[in-house]
Amino acid sequence: MKVYNLACQFDHQFEGWFASEVDALEQQENGLLQCPICDSHEVRRLPSAPRIAKHVGRELDAPTSQASTGSSLAKAPVVSSEVGGNSMVLSGQEQHQLQAKIQATVMQAMREIINKTEDVGENFAEEARKIHYREAPERSIRGQATSDETAELREEGIEVVTLPLLPALKDTLQ
Repeated sequence: MKVYNLACQFDHQFEGWFASEVDALEQQENGLLQCPICDSHEVRRLPSAPRIAKHVGRELDAPTSQASTGSSLAKAPVVSSEVGGNSMVLSGQEQHQLQAKIQATVMQAMREIINKTEDVGENFAEEARKIHYREAPERSIRGQATSDETAELREEGIEVVTLPLLPALKDTLQ
């Protein structure tokens, strides 16, 4: 089993598990590799330290270093985080998996927003006012507004949510 670090054209990083290097190359050549976050098929391998898994989900033990006292050092980094007053311990791989799941969830939410809203572009503030004052049909819209325009809309009682949307990601989200 070969495990490779991969990234798409938008630098979303994820792991790929393959039976062999040949299998990985064949899948890449046939366009079968796909980013789990944005669904891009432009996937490349990243430089990484070799890691061979004995069975799926179980890696061979890496060699351990001996400190001068003779005690062995930890094999994998462990990080403690506080969530809701409880502590949790995540290995580096678990952190990566959690980050990938969060990133995929955010991307899915952004796709839904794009698919369920009308893009009014730079006319956002004007169109939001028209909808609020019933001068235009009620619907969900998205677009660009300055921070001053957004503040003015909120002062008028118009609910506005500010979302970052990088232009390069917009096409992949639709």
